[in-house]
Amino acid sequence: MALYSGTDCLYSHACRIVVYEKEVECQIIYTDDDDDCEELAEVNPYNETPTLIDRDLVVYDPFLINEYLDERLPHPPLMPVDPVSRARLRIMIMRLNRDWYKAIKLFDHETKGDVAKKIVRDGLISISPILTEQDYLMGDEFSLVDVFLAPLLWRLPVYGIKLPKQAEVVNEYASRLFSRDAFKSALSENEREMKYL
Repeated sequence: MALYSGTDCLYSHACRIVVYEKEVECQIIYTDDDDDCEELAEVNPYNETPTLIDRDLVVYDPFLINEYLDERLPHPPLMPVDPVSRARLRIMIMRLNRDWYKAIKLFDHETKGDVAKKIVRDGLISISPILTEQDYLMGDEFSLVDVFLAPLLWRLPVYGIKLPKQAEVVNEYASRLFSRDAFKSALSENEREMKYL
């Protein structure tokens, strides 16, 4: 198994976390958009990371990669067993992607950057009440939702987003995520240098 991964890509980071949570033998091949990676171009028509290769199968969407890994390697489970809970988890991941991950792409935009940062900051404040009642976003078990939130939370200082006192529980949640062995192992050299504050 091999995973082509960006060195500071949010989506690649999330996939690396799942690889390490599953403790699967997987070669991580770091490449960035400006690299000329012929091997990646041969297997992925979009020539982008993350891209997972497992024998004859090539998967190149981070959400599909993580679900595939969870189904292929069921221990530890990162998705609930029942269909209703799985649907809720997928909806939450879709919302994270549409609302926050899309906003991140606008952070450097001259006129939309501040609004985009406010969307992410306010969104994180809004989940505070949930995290006062449970350890993780979808309950008391670590799940794929947490996998996708961890890279975003790690980068908050880089983005210049500081959470107010009322969202201190989000910082505590972030510390729980960052203390996981899989999270620490999944950090690229570039991400280690971000040093979450």
